[in-house]
Amino acid sequence: MQTTATPPATPDRPSRFPLVFEGLVWALYVGLYKYSAFMEEAVKRVPLTKHPNFPYPQLMLFALLTTLYIIPYYRGLVPLLLSRHRYLLLGLVSLVYVWWSMKLNLALSYGLFQHIAQPPSLADYYHHSYLWTSHTLPTIGQPQLGLLFTDLLAFSCVAFVRLAFQQEYRRRHLEKDHLALQMEQLKAQLQPHFLFNTLNSIYGLSLAGSPDTPRFILLLSELMRYVLYDSGKARIPLPEEVEFLKNYFELEQRKYAGAQVQFRALGDAAGVQVPPLLLLPLVENSFKHGRHHFSDHATVQATLTTTPGRLHFLIENDMLPEAPAAAPKRSGGIGLQNIRQRLDLYYPNAHELHLTEHDGRYRAELTLRV
Repeated sequence: MQTTATPPATPDRPSRFPLVFEGLVWALYVGLYKYSAFMEEAVKRVPLTKHPNFPYPQLMLFALLTTLYIIPYYRGLVPLLLSRHRYLLLGLVSLVYVWWSMKLNLALSYGLFQHIAQPPSLADYYHHSYLWTSHTLPTIGQPQLGLLFTDLLAFSCVAFVRLAFQQEYRRRHLEKDHLALQMEQLKAQLQPHFLFNTLNSIYGLSLAGSPDTPRFILLLSELMRYVLYDSGKARIPLPEEVEFLKNYFELEQRKYAGAQVQFRALGDAAGVQVPPLLLLPLVENSFKHGRHHFSDHATVQATLTTTPGRLHFLIENDMLPEAPAAAPKRSGGIGLQNIRQRLDLYYPNAHELHLTEHDGRYRAELTLRV
C-alpha cells in the first residue's frame, strides 16, 4: 500500500501572492493598458510630445485617479456578498456600483487632472470626451464604457484571488487545528497503553526482586515526559525523537526478553527537525500486532537512516499466525490515519509511505525529503 502526498500550501502566515498579483494589476493594467487606451484617444486631437514612447506621462496619473473608485468594490463589496453566497445580488450591485462610481470618480479626477495636464488642450479633450459624457446615459460609442468592463473584469479577478487564498489559509489552519486535536487523542491513547502494560511488567519485576526494576521505571518516566511535554511543539530536533524511539525499543525489549527487538539510528541527525511523534504510529502498530507477544522466536527491527536532504525509516516485524495476508486493520486506526494526514501537511509532495505484508512479515517504509 502506498500513500502519496498532495501539494497543499502550508504557510505559517497568509501568502503574499494576492498582494503581488494586486500590485501587478495596478501596474500593468492601470499604469500601462489604461494609459495606452487614454493615449489612443488623446492623440486624435492632441499632438505628440518629444517623447513618442510615453507621451504625456501625466496620463498615467489620470488613469490611476480614474480607477480609485474600484477599491471599495473589490476589497469590500465582492468579498462580502461572495461570503454570503449572494451571487445574483452581486451581479446586479456590481453593474450599478461600477457605473455610477465611475461617473463620480471621473468628475473628481478631472478636478485634479486639469491642474497638471499640459498642454491645456489635453485637459479640455478629457473634459469633453470623458467628464461631459459621464453625465449622460451609457452608449456604445462612449470611450469609458469599454474601460468600465475591463475594470470590472480585472479587479474582479483580484477579488477572487484574494478570497481564494484567504479561504485556503483558513482551511489550512483548520486542518492544523484538527491534527492538533488528533495529536492529543493519540497521546491520550498512548498513555494508558504505556501505563497499563509497563506497570504490569514493573509489578512482575518487583515481585521477583529484579535489578531491572529501576531501569524500567526510568524508561517509563522518560517516555511519559516526552509524550506529555516535549511533543507539544510543532517540530523538534531529530536527535530527541531518536532518543525517544531508543527508550521505547529498550522498554519493549525488556518486556519481551526472548524476542529480538532492535532499533538503529544511522547517519548524522544534527540540524534536522521533524514533527514530534511522527514515527510513533508505525512503531506502535508493529508492536501491537507483532508475534513477539506469543513467541520468543519473533523480531521487531527498525532502522532510521539520515542522509543530506533525506530521512528513511524502515520497520519490520513478524505477524501473528492468525493474521490474514492483507489485514484491513493495518490501514485504519487513528495512528496510521494521523501519520498520513501529518505527512500531507508537513511534507507535501516530499514523502513516500509504503505499508506491505508478505510471507508473514509486516513492513512499513517511510522516506522523507527534509
